[in-house]
Amino acid sequence: MPRWPLSALLLAAALVFAGCASYGGRGLQPGVDGVAEVVAVMGEPALRWRDPDGSEQLAFPRGPAGVHTFMAHFGPDGRLQRIVNVLDTAQFARLQPGRDDQASVLRLFGPPVPQWTVYYEARDELVWEWAICDEWNRRARFDVLFDGRTGVVRSSYQLPDLRGRDGIAPWCSR
Repeated sequence: MPRWPLSALLLAAALVFAGCASYGGRGLQPGVDGVAEVVAVMGEPALRWRDPDGSEQLAFPRGPAGVHTFMAHFGPDGRLQRIVNVLDTAQFARLQPGRDDQASVLRLFGPPVPQWTVYYEARDELVWEWAICDEWNRRARFDVLFDGRTGVVRSSYQLPDLRGRDGIAPWCSR
Protein backbone atom coordinates (compact mmCIF):
# COMPACT_ATOMS: atom_id res chain seq x y z
CA MET A 1 0.00 0.00 0.00
CA PRO A 2 1.51 3.39 -0.98
CA ARG A 3 2.34 5.84 1.79
CA TRP A 4 1.44 9.40 1.00
CA PRO A 5 3.24 12.33 2.55
CA LEU A 6 1.12 14.29 5.02
CA SER A 7 1.23 17.39 2.79
CA ALA A 8 -0.27 15.44 -0.14
CA LEU A 9 -3.10 14.14 2.06
CA LEU A 10 -3.82 17.62 3.40
CA LEU A 11 -3.85 19.04 -0.13
CA ALA A 12 -6.26 16.33 -1.29
CA ALA A 13 -8.56 17.00 1.68
CA ALA A 14 -8.46 20.75 1.01
CA LEU A 15 -9.42 20.18 -2.63
CA VAL A 16 -12.32 17.93 -1.65
CA PHE A 17 -13.62 20.45 0.88
CA ALA A 18 -13.12 23.34 -1.55
CA GLY A 19 -15.21 21.48 -4.12
CA CYS A 20 -17.95 20.96 -1.54
CA ALA A 21 -17.82 24.59 -0.43
CA SER A 22 -18.49 25.79 -3.96
CA TYR A 23 -21.44 23.43 -4.38
CA GLY A 24 -23.92 26.04 -3.13
CA GLY A 25 -21.77 29.15 -3.34
CA ARG A 26 -20.75 29.32 0.29
CA GLY A 27 -18.53 32.30 0.94
CA LEU A 28 -20.05 34.46 -1.80
CA GLN A 29 -21.37 37.80 -0.54
CA PRO A 30 -24.54 39.48 -1.78
CA GLY A 31 -23.95 43.09 -2.75
CA VAL A 32 -20.22 42.46 -3.09
CA ASP A 33 -19.56 39.62 -5.51
CA GLY A 34 -20.39 39.82 -9.20
CA VAL A 35 -21.12 37.32 -11.94
CA ALA A 36 -17.43 36.53 -12.53
CA GLU A 37 -16.83 35.69 -8.86
CA VAL A 38 -19.92 33.47 -8.69
CA VAL A 39 -18.92 31.59 -11.84
CA ALA A 40 -15.36 31.18 -10.52
CA VAL A 41 -16.71 29.57 -7.34
CA MET A 42 -19.71 27.61 -8.66
CA GLY A 43 -18.59 26.77 -12.20
CA GLU A 44 -20.26 27.59 -15.51
CA PRO A 45 -24.03 27.93 -15.23
CA ALA A 46 -26.25 25.58 -17.22
CA LEU A 47 -28.63 28.41 -18.13
CA ARG A 48 -28.67 32.22 -18.06
CA TRP A 49 -31.48 34.72 -18.31
CA ARG A 50 -31.16 38.49 -18.70
CA ASP A 51 -34.17 40.66 -17.91
CA PRO A 52 -34.97 43.94 -19.69
CA ASP A 53 -33.84 45.93 -16.61
CA GLY A 54 -30.35 44.34 -16.85
CA SER A 55 -30.79 41.95 -13.94
CA GLU A 56 -29.62 38.40 -14.51
CA GLN A 57 -30.38 34.87 -13.26
CA LEU A 58 -27.97 31.92 -13.52
CA ALA A 59 -28.87 28.24 -12.96
CA PHE A 60 -26.44 25.81 -11.34
CA PRO A 61 -27.96 22.29 -11.32
CA ARG A 62 -26.19 19.74 -9.12
CA GLY A 63 -28.13 16.60 -10.20
CA PRO A 64 -28.49 13.80 -10.84
CA ALA A 65 -26.09 12.90 -8.01
CA GLY A 66 -26.95 16.09 -6.12
CA VAL A 67 -30.43 17.12 -5.06
CA HIS A 68 -30.19 20.86 -5.58
CA THR A 69 -30.37 23.47 -8.29
CA PHE A 70 -29.08 26.84 -7.19
CA MET A 71 -30.27 30.04 -8.83
CA ALA A 72 -28.02 33.04 -8.49
CA HIS A 73 -29.82 36.38 -8.92
CA PHE A 74 -27.97 39.56 -9.85
CA GLY A 75 -29.17 43.15 -9.90
CA PRO A 76 -28.80 45.48 -12.88
CA ASP A 77 -25.45 46.54 -11.35
CA GLY A 78 -24.14 42.98 -11.84
CA ARG A 79 -23.84 42.34 -8.09
CA LEU A 80 -25.12 39.18 -6.45
CA GLN A 81 -28.49 39.62 -4.72
CA ARG A 82 -29.05 36.06 -3.53
CA ILE A 83 -28.40 32.36 -4.20
CA VAL A 84 -31.28 29.98 -3.50
CA ASN A 85 -31.95 26.27 -3.89
CA VAL A 86 -35.04 26.10 -6.09
CA LEU A 87 -35.76 22.39 -5.68
CA ASP A 88 -37.97 22.68 -2.61
CA THR A 89 -41.64 22.63 -1.67
CA ALA A 90 -42.08 26.42 -1.68
CA GLN A 91 -40.75 26.66 -5.23
CA PHE A 92 -42.78 23.65 -6.42
CA ALA A 93 -45.93 25.42 -5.18
CA ARG A 94 -45.24 28.26 -7.64
CA LEU A 95 -45.83 25.92 -10.60
CA GLN A 96 -49.08 26.74 -12.40
CA PRO A 97 -50.52 23.84 -14.45
CA GLY A 98 -52.39 25.05 -17.51
CA ARG A 99 -50.38 28.25 -17.52
CA ASP A 100 -46.63 27.57 -17.21
CA ASP A 101 -44.70 26.29 -20.21
CA GLN A 102 -41.28 24.69 -20.63
CA ALA A 103 -39.45 28.03 -20.63
CA SER A 104 -41.06 29.14 -17.36
CA VAL A 105 -40.40 25.74 -15.74
CA LEU A 106 -36.71 26.02 -16.67
CA ARG A 107 -36.63 29.43 -15.00
CA LEU A 108 -38.36 28.06 -11.89
CA PHE A 109 -36.35 24.84 -11.41
CA GLY A 110 -33.44 24.87 -13.85
CA PRO A 111 -32.81 22.03 -16.29
CA PRO A 112 -34.13 18.55 -15.50
CA VAL A 113 -31.94 15.47 -15.47
CA PRO A 114 -31.59 14.81 -19.24
CA GLN A 115 -31.45 11.02 -19.03
CA TRP A 116 -34.71 11.01 -17.02
CA THR A 117 -36.69 12.97 -19.63
CA VAL A 118 -39.37 10.76 -21.18
CA TYR A 119 -42.00 11.22 -23.89
CA TYR A 120 -45.14 9.07 -23.71
CA GLU A 121 -46.59 8.89 -27.20
CA ALA A 122 -49.94 7.36 -26.19
CA ARG A 123 -50.62 10.32 -23.88
CA ASP A 124 -48.74 12.87 -26.01
CA GLU A 125 -46.96 13.83 -22.80
CA LEU A 126 -43.41 14.91 -22.03
CA VAL A 127 -42.08 14.33 -18.50
CA TRP A 128 -39.15 16.19 -16.97
CA GLU A 129 -37.66 14.98 -13.69
CA TRP A 130 -35.36 16.36 -10.99
CA ALA A 131 -33.59 14.64 -8.07
CA ILE A 132 -34.65 16.34 -4.84
CA CYS A 133 -34.52 16.04 -1.09
CA ASP A 134 -38.08 15.83 0.25
CA GLU A 135 -39.56 17.33 3.41
CA TRP A 136 -38.58 14.21 5.38
CA ASN A 137 -34.92 14.51 4.33
CA ARG A 138 -35.21 11.54 1.95
CA ARG A 139 -34.13 11.38 -1.68
CA ALA A 140 -37.07 11.80 -4.02
CA ARG A 141 -37.92 12.83 -7.56
CA PHE A 142 -40.07 15.71 -8.73
CA ASP A 143 -41.78 15.36 -12.10
CA VAL A 144 -43.46 17.94 -14.33
CA LEU A 145 -45.76 16.63 -17.07
CA PHE A 146 -46.22 18.73 -20.23
CA ASP A 147 -48.74 18.52 -23.02
CA GLY A 148 -46.66 17.15 -25.91
CA ARG A 149 -48.28 19.44 -28.48
CA THR A 150 -48.40 22.78 -26.64
CA GLY A 151 -45.57 22.39 -24.10
CA VAL A 152 -47.88 23.68 -21.34
CA VAL A 153 -47.72 22.04 -17.90
CA ARG A 154 -50.47 19.49 -17.30
CA SER A 155 -49.52 18.47 -13.77
CA SER A 156 -46.68 17.59 -11.42
CA TYR A 157 -45.98 15.06 -8.72
CA GLN A 158 -43.32 13.88 -6.33
CA LEU A 159 -42.33 10.30 -5.56
CA PRO A 160 -39.69 8.67 -3.35
CA ASP A 161 -36.45 7.62 -4.99
CA LEU A 162 -36.46 3.93 -4.06
CA ARG A 163 -32.99 3.15 -5.35
CA GLY A 164 -31.62 2.83 -1.81
CA ARG A 165 -30.86 -0.29 0.14
CA ASP A 166 -33.81 -2.69 0.29
CA GLY A 167 -35.84 -0.41 -1.99
CA ILE A 168 -36.06 2.39 0.58
CA ALA A 169 -35.38 6.02 -0.28
CA PRO A 170 -31.97 6.91 1.17
CA TRP A 171 -31.46 9.86 3.50
CA CYS A 172 -30.22 13.09 1.99
CA SER A 173 -26.93 14.43 3.19
CA ARG A 174 -27.44 18.11 3.94
